[in-house]
Parts: sequence; structure tokens; C-alpha cells
Amino acid sequence: MLESTTAEAVTTIIIGLVLLAGVVGVILPVLPGSLVIILGLLIWAILVGGPVVWTAAVIGMLLALAGWSASTVLTGRALQRERIPRGPILIGIVCAVIGLVIFPPLGLFLGFALGLFGAELIRRDYDWQAAGSASLKALRAMGIGILVEFLLAGTAVAAFLLAALIHFIF
Repeated sequence: MLESTTAEAVTTIIIGLVLLAGVVGVILPVLPGSLVIILGLLIWAILVGGPVVWTAAVIGMLLALAGWSASTVLTGRALQRERIPRGPILIGIVCAVIGLVIFPPLGLFLGFALGLFGAELIRRDYDWQAAGSASLKALRAMGIGILVEFLLAGTAVAAFLLAALIHFIF
């Protein structure tokens, strides 16, 4: 635990910035956003300490973990339901990285969508309708997963902000 209020305040501000980077990482998957939030909250609780801080950190870590898990489960189920193997997803990820370099930040999403569609088109013997339908369903599932993870990550950051406010006022 830190000894001075100034050190606690500086640590809280730095961790707050790390948590904001984590929330951005949920939407723009350059960083593992939920993992950054979990680690940030854990470090904050260890350094600052106190019952309010630890309670908020544990709640925030559980929320971030739930969002991360929900995103993975929702996306995985949709991909299994549509029988999309890992190959087209990996091609979509490679195209997303290329798109990010060529046309940041929208290229990430466009590259993934076009890469996934192209891989599905080839895999489904150039059946445009089947490839388009499967790709749209996979993208919708991934979007819902990202939205759920974002909402829970935002709630975790709100718990942090509330606890920081309580910690420094009372």
C-alpha cells in the first residue's frame, strides 16, 4: 500500500488512464481490453488498498471477466451454428490487420468483414448467398459479443470511478 495521499491519487489517475485504454481495446481489438482492465484493477487494489478499493476492484474484475467470457461464448456459438471453421476467421483477422494499416481505424472492421466474406465465398464454392448469409450472421454475433463486453467493461470502470471518489472523499 502507498503511504501518501498524493501517491494514491497519482496511481489512481494512471490506472484510470489504463482502464480507458482497456475500454478502447474492447472496441478496437489492438489490446486485450478486458485483460487490461482486470490487471489494472488488481494493481490499483494492491497499491492503494482499503475495503472500498478492494470491493470495487473485485466487482470490476468480475464484470470484466464476465464480459470477456460472454463475448467469447456468444461469438463461438454463432460460428459453430453457421459451421464457420477457424480458417476463414484467421483469414479475416489477417485482412483486418492489413486493413488497419491501410485505412486506420475503419480498415480493421472492413478488412475483417471482406476477408471473412472472401474466405467463405471460396469455401462455399462461390455461392454468394450462402457466403453472405454466413458472414453476416458471424459479424452480427461478433458485434453483439463486443457490445456485451463493452457494456460490462464500462460498468467495471464505473465501479472504479465510484470507488475512487468514495476513497478520496471519505
